Amino acid sequence: MTVADPLAADPVSCEEFGYGLGRPDGILVLRYRSAAPMAFGENRQDFLHQLYWSPDGILSARHGRRTAFIGSDEVFWVHRGVTHEVHAADRQTVYRICLREVPAALDGLRAGAAHIAVEAAELVLALADREYAERGASEARSRIMTGLGPRSQPADDRQAGGPGVAVTVAMALANDPGDPTRLDEWAERLHVSVKTLQRDFDREFGMSYSQWRTRLRLRASLTLLPTRPVGEVARRIGYASPSAFISAFVREYGCTPGRAAAMIHAGDGAGKPLLLSRFH
Repeated sequence: MTVADPLAADPVSCEEFGYGLGRPDGILVLRYRSAAPMAFGENRQDFLHQLYWSPDGILSARHGRRTAFIGSDEVFWVHRGVTHEVHAADRQTVYRICLREVPAALDGLRAGAAHIAVEAAELVLALADREYAERGASEARSRIMTGLGPRSQPADDRQAGGPGVAVTVAMALANDPGDPTRLDEWAERLHVSVKTLQRDFDREFGMSYSQWRTRLRLRASLTLLPTRPVGEVARRIGYASPSAFISAFVREYGCTPGRAAAMIHAGDGAGKPLLLSRFH
């Protein structure tokens, strides 16, 4: 069952690369390329399990009330028969991998983010090539299946002052920009002082924790704004009210979220990249 989202554009292209999907060890790779924000809205596949992956942008994905933001080293896994919603930004490539079997590491997960190993991601790209030899597809599928695993969580045993403490927090927030965890709570979780964590943010990113999180949230909002109301976007990315989100957006980009969404929708052709560059 698929219900189209009236605010999202159809992809510029959708290419199909199928390898024995009628068999349990088959795999189907669909490659979508967009020229405008793209949505797989209220989608349920009753026959196949699915993975969504984008090598060149963030995906926002929802199952139930929870929204996840999926980076290029992750996939969004959906067990067959489970309703879900996935959104991609402008000028983005999305791979939709369909399987008849459940990867062992994801057994029991109905829908959610999962890690994809570099080799597995490279094999997805290889399968989406007309020149790929079908005789190697079964082995490639097996290696993709074993290259999937649970989403990594922030380490909790970092030594105080050790390298990468801020990066650990940044990776967790990139997965979920709406995470409400405060700086002092992150410091306690990672067994460092607040000052140490703040200094590490300054050293790694050249800005404070709050500045970095604000920029992350606002960039994540650009994935959702063309297809979702401002109030819903504000809630999903962690703002307590739409007004707080609008104020932050105007400070960062010089226009309201509604105006930005309208500009992204209206822009096309050669002027589109210049238009979007305003928001990155």
